[in-house]
Amino acid sequence: MAPDLIDLPNIDASAFAIPDAAALRPAALVHRPRILLLYGSLRERSFSRFATIEAARLLETFGAETRIFNPSGLPLPDDAPAEHPKVQELRALSAWSEGQVWCSPERHGSMTGIMKAQIDWIPLSIGAVRPTQGKTLAVMQVSGGSQSFNAVNQLRVLGRWMRMITIPNQSSVAKAYEQFDDVGRMKPSAYYDRIVDVMEELVKFTLLTRGISSYLTDRYSERKEEAEKLSQRLQLDEAL
Repeated sequence: MAPDLIDLPNIDASAFAIPDAAALRPAALVHRPRILLLYGSLRERSFSRFATIEAARLLETFGAETRIFNPSGLPLPDDAPAEHPKVQELRALSAWSEGQVWCSPERHGSMTGIMKAQIDWIPLSIGAVRPTQGKTLAVMQVSGGSQSFNAVNQLRVLGRWMRMITIPNQSSVAKAYEQFDDVGRMKPSAYYDRIVDVMEELVKFTLLTRGISSYLTDRYSERKEEAEKLSQRLQLDEAL
């Protein structure tokens, strides 16, 4: 039944829909949640990479399937064609994923250029494919000094821009050089416990949303635009 739009004269009834609770029930998908992890440093002893590897271990233990993208060799945005092998690898992994983890060092009060370049190479849409829309996201950062949240705050803005479901929890590891041993394993600490919390929450949100992300991101404005395009095509067909 069409909704009563008597008090909404500006609404296009053909594109308007009442949210359906039944459509929001998590789908019974048999494969493990697919999580892509990105980090923002190419240093040999990279604490953002170490933290990312720790996060992947936790995600695997929580039942997820993980992939970690190595940004070494990724060109700067617009400095190479989209057909570049590293760009294609990154985009394929993003399309494969149902959730992502972004972990950046804080450099000059900001995320690193390497981190931003990875996100910039993932467009909002590639034809009919939306590589990030509706996927879950967890954000983390590592700092050389006292605890800061500049990088994770910026990553949250980017996650919103990429139309991702960014979970409430986040991780910021201060004095990262003190938090990892000689082989790159994270030492026991409240910082480690927070990463456990964040990965647990990410898996829960991914399980809740992965089968219904297309419904969660189905928007009135886009339905209206598609209806107008269809109407124009039909009018053109009739004219021919």
